[in-house]
Amino acid sequence: MIADGHTRRKWDRAAARYDFMVAGGQERRWTLPKRALFSTMGTGPILFVALGTGLDIPHFPADRDITAIDISPAMLERAAPRVAAYPGRLRTAVMDVRALDFPDAHFDQVFTACTFCSVPDPVRGLRELFRVLRPGGTLGMFEHTGSRYFPFKYLLDAMTPLSRLVGPDLNRDTVSNVMRAGFDVFEVRPVFLDIVKTIRARKPL
Repeated sequence: MIADGHTRRKWDRAAARYDFMVAGGQERRWTLPKRALFSTMGTGPILFVALGTGLDIPHFPADRDITAIDISPAMLERAAPRVAAYPGRLRTAVMDVRALDFPDAHFDQVFTACTFCSVPDPVRGLRELFRVLRPGGTLGMFEHTGSRYFPFKYLLDAMTPLSRLVGPDLNRDTVSNVMRAGFDVFEVRPVFLDIVKTIRARKPL
């Protein structure tokens, strides 16, 4: 289900140049922390949010059962060869994280990567993830967030009105948003200063 045609069109337009923009130094820089986060994927049903062109797929462990969604059909079209090459069960669907077509308590785990800097009304999207996770299920996130420190906080705040026109907000307090959605956060690890971090949380029993 697509609740937001504007966001879909923005990422459809970005799809053709997305790999060129991020697949070089930026993605190589995040390889180790992403692999460490994704290594916690279990063997039960997993939801991966915002697959994009599939650049994260090589970091997934093999032989997992993964459903991957993205709001952009153009992104998933470009991801198709990487999806086909994954050595496990990986299916895709065009879907808005704020209006998921899955029943309650459907997944054991949810993972995101550079996702919730771009979701309009992020708490609503996180509450949908909370809904489709089983009690005790875990959320694993690799996310760009805002910063608490000078001068980064002010730079990110100043850049966000422009950055959101073509991609992400740069100043989201994602850890607080995860807690507002009802999750218990049990691990936050900085990857780059306090701007990029991994977040792990659990849906209470």
